[in-house]
Amino acid sequence: MKHIFILAICLLVAGSVSAQTYYGPRRVHRRPVQRQQDDFNRPSVGIEGGVSLANTVSSYNTGYSTSGIVGFNAGLVANIPVIYPLSFEPEVLFSQKGYQANTTDGVLTQRNNYIDIPLLAKFRIVRGFNFLVGPQINIPLASTTTFDNGFTVSRESYYDDATNKSYISGAFGVSIDLNQNVDIHARYLIDLTSNTYDQNSPISDYRNQVWQFGIGIKFQ
Repeated sequence: MKHIFILAICLLVAGSVSAQTYYGPRRVHRRPVQRQQDDFNRPSVGIEGGVSLANTVSSYNTGYSTSGIVGFNAGLVANIPVIYPLSFEPEVLFSQKGYQANTTDGVLTQRNNYIDIPLLAKFRIVRGFNFLVGPQINIPLASTTTFDNGFTVSRESYYDDATNKSYISGAFGVSIDLNQNVDIHARYLIDLTSNTYDQNSPISDYRNQVWQFGIGIKFQ
């Protein structure tokens, strides 16, 4: 009985060694650790564009109100890291602004074209989500006034008006990084000084206010 027991143990050991030799050592497959690359400290330039929802705020007459118009904005953008979580984001954009006013004689639509230069501070709140705030320089290019009385439509354009000058706006908004090269953003702009193209016009002095929604593409 003792010899049979010893023989059984020997057979088990031999079988185990044989199995390990046949199948080979067991391999443990581990997934490679994927490290996310953080491009915060990498300067970039790019392009951006989107839709503008423009309207006005009267500078002096609280009873004056207008309706909004739809325009677009497009241009160049840069991102310059300063110190985490702050970076500097200057832009140069072509931007459409204006308003629509319903009068007793008809509908007046004012559409103004600008070169806007936002100088924004960009704060990273969490990875992929940013807050933007800063001043913006507005340089008027042209203004077109359209009047529709229901029977005829008249249009007048100004390209070199004596009252044209640069204006300053305040801007703030947010941006969401979809990946390292693409973001979507939304911001609100409001003029800090009054704006009018005709000092003899019955239209009240006003300040532009604009909601902008867009997408940006960065090249690093």
